[in-house]
Amino acid sequence: MTRADEKHSGDKDAAVDDHASPHGGGADHHHDQGEDGGRGHGNHDHHARHQKEGNGTHQDHRQHGAHQGHQDHHAHMVADFRRRFWIALVLSVPIVLLAPLIQGALGVKGKWDFPGDALVQFGFATVVFFYGGWPFLKGLADELKKKAPGMMTLIGVAIIVAYTYSSAVVFGLPGKVFFWELATLIDIMLLGHWIEMRSVMGASGALEELVKLIPSKAHRLKSDGETEEVPVSGLEKDDRVAVKPGEKVPVDGEIVNGRTSIDESMITGESKHVEKGEGDTVIGGSINGESAITVAVQKTGDDTYLSQVVEMVRQAQESGSKAQGTADRAAFWLTIVALTAGAVTLAAWLIAGREFVFSLERMVTVMVITCPHALGLAVPLVVAVSTAIAAKKGLLIRDRTAFEAARNLDVIVFDKTGTLTEGRFGVSAVVSLGDRSEDDILRLAAGLESRSEHSIAAGIVEAAKKKELHVAGPENFKAIPGKGAEGTVEDLAVKVVSPGYLKDNGIDVQNQRVNELAEKGNTVVYLLVDDRPEGALAMEDIVRQSSKDAVHRLKEMGLQVMMLTGDSRAVAESVAGELGLDDYFADVLPDQKSTRIKEIRKKGLRVAMVGDGINDAPALAEADVGIAIGAGTDVAMETADIVLVRSDPRDVIHVIELSGATHSKTVQNLWWAAGYNIIAIPLAAGILYPFFRFLLPPSAGAVVMSLSTVIVAVNARLLKE
Repeated sequence: MTRADEKHSGDKDAAVDDHASPHGGGADHHHDQGEDGGRGHGNHDHHARHQKEGNGTHQDHRQHGAHQGHQDHHAHMVADFRRRFWIALVLSVPIVLLAPLIQGALGVKGKWDFPGDALVQFGFATVVFFYGGWPFLKGLADELKKKAPGMMTLIGVAIIVAYTYSSAVVFGLPGKVFFWELATLIDIMLLGHWIEMRSVMGASGALEELVKLIPSKAHRLKSDGETEEVPVSGLEKDDRVAVKPGEKVPVDGEIVNGRTSIDESMITGESKHVEKGEGDTVIGGSINGESAITVAVQKTGDDTYLSQVVEMVRQAQESGSKAQGTADRAAFWLTIVALTAGAVTLAAWLIAGREFVFSLERMVTVMVITCPHALGLAVPLVVAVSTAIAAKKGLLIRDRTAFEAARNLDVIVFDKTGTLTEGRFGVSAVVSLGDRSEDDILRLAAGLESRSEHSIAAGIVEAAKKKELHVAGPENFKAIPGKGAEGTVEDLAVKVVSPGYLKDNGIDVQNQRVNELAEKGNTVVYLLVDDRPEGALAMEDIVRQSSKDAVHRLKEMGLQVMMLTGDSRAVAESVAGELGLDDYFADVLPDQKSTRIKEIRKKGLRVAMVGDGINDAPALAEADVGIAIGAGTDVAMETADIVLVRSDPRDVIHVIELSGATHSKTVQNLWWAAGYNIIAIPLAAGILYPFFRFLLPPSAGAVVMSLSTVIVAVNARLLKE
């Protein structure tokens, strides 16, 4: 498993940490809906500091502050590289114009010479070296301290050798200066790091978004029956709190007074609202329905369900692998090659009897040429182009490493509610229980429900609109807490109620078709006219039109497609059969979702999790690639590696295809950036000198490096959409 920004902790973060610190209710009625179903970009080291200390919002604010500090830290780093690049670029102009090679190319060699021009070059080069090169010098020291040489080591060694040798030449050592190569190398490397960091900026804010779900205040009941507003962090076990209609439940607890329906979809992923009464438990962060309830506090602080989900997300994020990127691995080997080739070149010429100054110039030429300008742009340019293409396709890439891993996926696991389905109810069937037609039943039910904003009510009204039925508004509308609604429609006493209402009032309905619909996972509500059952309306979560195509195409690509859901097995089986899924897991709670992903990965399969809810956050963080549907919750989007802005499951296919194309371009660019060393290093070392008296001039090496940079830039732009 990989996560965003980890690759930066070893080079960019370390390289600029001296400069990158952040100083620098109209509640409506809800229906009884049957079974209570159950229903996470680099690995951020700063999360490790989030220890479980204190509880409630006090702890939450500390987490929020730590996260915000990291965001400021990262933004400051991007600004720091940008500032250093522009200043170094301006200071490089006189260095380049005074370079003999450039003057020769411009046809002005010797015309711009003046007394002390070498000292002018030295002065400007010194500022560029120490100011522009500081992140790389600091990174060199940090990488060597960690015994993990990489890109920073390669750049640092090259600029130190070039600056030291060139300065010695200015002050009397025979040889040629490398100041313009030094300046352009620093400029391009600063540009590359700036582009890359800006492209991947957006550290995970999952913990912050989870914290937002926890109310900061609660209405605690006093001994005299009055309520007082207190911080949630001040609640203790067995305290009693009043939860008004439409309010969030402040903590985990048990209802001791009142009856209502609870929307737990944001927490558990259950698409149905759950009827709750005295003795039933409620989860902190869920939303109360149409009636006031009194809740006895059972869990507070770190013990609450939501806090445990927060902890799971944090642990999953921290458990990501710390594999270096491809460019860093290339830089590591180039560092070894540069140092080895330089040392061998110096020793070989000294052994051959050449003077030290000549041998030293050959060594410096080899080491400067070995550090190609193009390597600093090879990956960032592809990153920038692929990010732009992704944005056009509605893909927001938050973690580059995970995005690049998408090309090797074996399994795609989808959440159901809001991902494969639209997360809203639609009428799947209307069953007549008397003499009324299906259109009459739908018209009367829609007339009553037109006053409600409940999800089931909205589905019924929408179904009537699609059939272009004339719907009359209700009179004397009244909610039946937790059971439905009643009113007068077309001068008839109409009720739309749940099976629980029928049971409580001794109304028996026996119908084979209704039973079959319920067994398939449909939510069934009944239309009563004058308290007589006249019809039943089966409601189900609407499957997205795009889901079938997405599943079919993913299977054609050789991937397994599965589904995780907190809904009942009957609902899951129905959706899985309709979509042709390879497998599904029903009645899965959030911690179980994460466990399921772990189990699949333990089989040696690379897994992508696609989800939209808070309940999906731990699984998104646990998967090799976490993909969030953009219309989902902020926490799912913040936890994910990739966000599908259009909420279209087919965009998962675009992720995989673009990942493969991006990888190909990256490999091509790395070969263009570093491959010329296979020829340039031996020539710079003087391998042909004994036979043809040929030595590769430093200027020729610089031209080859420049050409390599141009090729890399053009090749990155050829990345196909």
